[in-house]
Amino acid sequence: MPIHNQNRGWSYSLTASLILMAPFDLLASLAMDIYLPVISEMPKILQTSPQAIQLTLSLYLIVLGLGQLAFGPMSDQVGRRPVLLFGAFLFAGSSLLISVLSSANLFIALRVLQGLGASAMLVATFATVRDVYGGRPESALIYSLFSSMLAFVPALGPIAGALIANQFSWRGIFIFLGVASFAASLHAFLRWPETLLTPSVQKRVSFKEILSHQHFWTYTVGFSAAMGSFFVFFSTAPRILIERQGLSQTEFSFAFASVALVMVISARGAKNFINRWKIQGCFKRGLGVLILGAIILALIEMTVGQNLWTVLASMSLIAFGIVLTVSVTANGALERFAHVAGSATALYYSIQSLIVGTVGTFFIMILPGDTIWPLAAFSALMASVSLGLLKGTR
Repeated sequence: MPIHNQNRGWSYSLTASLILMAPFDLLASLAMDIYLPVISEMPKILQTSPQAIQLTLSLYLIVLGLGQLAFGPMSDQVGRRPVLLFGAFLFAGSSLLISVLSSANLFIALRVLQGLGASAMLVATFATVRDVYGGRPESALIYSLFSSMLAFVPALGPIAGALIANQFSWRGIFIFLGVASFAASLHAFLRWPETLLTPSVQKRVSFKEILSHQHFWTYTVGFSAAMGSFFVFFSTAPRILIERQGLSQTEFSFAFASVALVMVISARGAKNFINRWKIQGCFKRGLGVLILGAIILALIEMTVGQNLWTVLASMSLIAFGIVLTVSVTANGALERFAHVAGSATALYYSIQSLIVGTVGTFFIMILPGDTIWPLAAFSALMASVSLGLLKGTR
């Protein structure tokens, strides 16, 4: 049954709305994961270093988060539709340009533009959901469906990337991203109405109140510890599993997907964990699991040495800790800022992206990137810092 909201110019059914919105959410995440199977080949292809290729992951993540601080206020001033279309066409164009280049410097620069486009797409999409469905039960359903879809991206993205690369080389991956985003952009150009009725005339919200609150920092750093652990894992996994363990691109993709599936399965039980242990209890236990997983990884590296099964088993444990942690960090960080929810949410995601992109990349750069030491070091340090911050909160 169609859901009408004439005040916002949006008269699509829930199904039609999801078909229109979901591609932008999926593509922004897919651009991070889909080319992992060819990461180990890219230094040779572009005649550059593994560290330079690592920047294509790190900078994308950083720009994806920080861009929200700019595009959020922009969408309140000029509208959702212009920001969405700008981001979508920028994402499409940069993806297609990446597919024809052969320069490492241009590759890095275009990944930054791709991240900017993805950031604009996400901001405009979620702002539209708030405009059209805010305060209605459909909003919870849409956010739940988006989260469910994104949970499968790390599992299915590398598999899709391996299949495309096997048939059309690494360039085919970015052609796919470009064509898919261009198709979604054209669909949006024809059917996405403006949902912002009145441009914002309010004074810019000061971030000082949010940034001065220790609860915000405690749970935001915890969010960074969890998501950063996954970032460091997928940044180093191609070198560990393809270069050192000898897996093919397809075998790597399925091995990587097995860890992502642990996260998907764990997420289904998150509600039960929260009901039983509450926010702080889940947070402590999740961080404790991250530290335990890091200790096990370090012991493996120092004793028997890494192999496929020890890496996957240890990472599956860390994956459970990631889910346990992130299931409560948003509520913990944002619960005191309902009056400035938009600004607090933007800061929450932007700071997380900045911490993960800089600190995670630092460990990958200074420690051997084809070992599990970067993951063990990052998880242990950041989880310990988060627990220390928690201890200092009242």
